Amino acid sequence: MADTTLMTIPGQVDPVPVARDITPRADGRIDLIGLPRPRIRELFEEAGLDARQAKLRAKQVFHWLYHRGVTEFETMTDIAKTMRPWLAERFVIGRPNVVEAQHSTDGTRKWLLQTDDGHDFEMVFIPDADRGTLCVSSQVGCTLNCTFCHTGTMRLVRNLTPGEIVGQVMLARDALGEWPKGRMNDLGEEDAGHYTADGRLLTNIVMMGMGEPLYNFDHVRDALHLVMDGDGLGLSKRRITLSTSGVIPAMERCGQEIGVNLAVSLHAVRKEVRDEIVPLNKKYGIEDLLQACADYPGASNARRITFEYVMLKDKNDSDEDARELVRLLKAFNLPAKVNLIPFNPWPGANYECSTPERIRAFSDIVFEGGISAPVRTPRGRDIDAACGQLKTAAQKKSRAQRDREAAASNADPSP
Repeated sequence: MADTTLMTIPGQVDPVPVARDITPRADGRIDLIGLPRPRIRELFEEAGLDARQAKLRAKQVFHWLYHRGVTEFETMTDIAKTMRPWLAERFVIGRPNVVEAQHSTDGTRKWLLQTDDGHDFEMVFIPDADRGTLCVSSQVGCTLNCTFCHTGTMRLVRNLTPGEIVGQVMLARDALGEWPKGRMNDLGEEDAGHYTADGRLLTNIVMMGMGEPLYNFDHVRDALHLVMDGDGLGLSKRRITLSTSGVIPAMERCGQEIGVNLAVSLHAVRKEVRDEIVPLNKKYGIEDLLQACADYPGASNARRITFEYVMLKDKNDSDEDARELVRLLKAFNLPAKVNLIPFNPWPGANYECSTPERIRAFSDIVFEGGISAPVRTPRGRDIDAACGQLKTAAQKKSRAQRDREAAASNADPSP
């Protein structure tokens, strides 16, 4: 049973961030995942190491955690054997707890994960011919209440910690077998001749899972710094995209302090429509949002801002909407790309997806206006992993039921 109470925050009020950077564990040990080198060093000093030893051990442990992906101190071969039990007694190398893993017929994979204090959240991996994209969650639940989004029907429980965010990336690398395969020589140095990461599947990260990343700014920033650290996970900021529904006060900070690509959940160009489907628009309007996009640090023709636009039948999909979209983006001189997203249905939704013909006509108008407007192919619909569908449903299944489903999916089909 989860032991954290729900946050009672309406969609038009900025949530108060949760200050903690570590989720307390029942066994009293401290999870090191999500912590930078200086914080690890501080913890080692607090646990009894002198400053010199703490600095050395922090550097070694950081390398093993984030560059090599180990999950046991015993495998850290350049740390003295007598030191490894000392570490294991006080610290742990965590991963999100996997409640359920699902595979779509199109290759998409979805994980239902759980925090150490009992809260569920999800992540999705989407493989393509030339890339593999991990969709990462930043919060348990969401506070924005976007009416087309299944995740938006959940209440916000709490922010995920840096460890719970970066842990999703590490868990995906575990599942895909993509940690470098180097080995240490007799001097405790890495043997570069055997250090490879060939055939990498996970190439891109999108902060587009559960939650609004900019309402958990500090934790998202700290987690992505670990992902981008050349001595850590080493993923280029150009391969990371953060999506926001338009939290204007944090957008400039995002460009300055994180520096990743920006995606904006626009979804409508008329105030009354966006007020309905993205209630945050009542606080931060369309024109103010587009001005913040124009001011986003690093935006250029080489690094265009992506605008997400879900296609809702008879709501936001007219020719007039398409022309107004072009007008607005040009009025603010935005280096933009528009992703047109066919609406992914979910039980109880009040919307229908635009017809393929209507989506194509909308796309053609935007393209003719000189702005790229590809239609995104829905992925993972059969496991509710498509855009807007993420909502944990673990409480509806017993452990036995999940075990039966897992056994059935793994059964050998041969006679």
